[in-house]
Amino acid sequence: MTDLESVRRAAEIVIAATDRLDILINNAGVVLDAGAPPSRLNIARMQAIYDVNVFGAVGVTQAFLPPLRAARAGRIVTMSSGLGSLARQADHNSPFFAFNSLGYISSKTALNAVTLAFAKELADTPIKVNAADPGHTATDLNNHRGERTVEEGAQIALQLAASPDDGPTGGVFNDQGPQPW
Repeated sequence: MTDLESVRRAAEIVIAATDRLDILINNAGVVLDAGAPPSRLNIARMQAIYDVNVFGAVGVTQAFLPPLRAARAGRIVTMSSGLGSLARQADHNSPFFAFNSLGYISSKTALNAVTLAFAKELADTPIKVNAADPGHTATDLNNHRGERTVEEGAQIALQLAASPDDGPTGGVFNDQGPQPW
């Protein structure tokens, strides 16, 4: 994700092998600032988070956009997090309020904005662009401490990837439906 030349080569391989790409799922993320208060977060560490969580997703989306445009109805799904919701982060009664990870949280908020920006650009095309919140899923990201299985967490991404032609675009969704920004 962080080596844009590698991303470009991967896109070239896909383009050479097929005439289209139906689905792109951006599923890369790192947490490198757990436990660091915002006032002491090393800026280089925050940049590393953004390199993967934001700039990597933008680079992959840009590189794979040509074969997505060639599909009858392409789908772009970006794996986000409920932690990226500003509404939830500001709600003192939300379980998300207690988690204060400046780099990770702000990168997921930025990723939601990236999702919206691509959805707006592609609004006049059959391509749908959405962000998926898999919930607290047990993955390497959290040392497998999540309450949900990978299969459960993947369900929303699969639903968005298979959305109908009149399906949503430019939103953040979890298993319960649209989520607040």
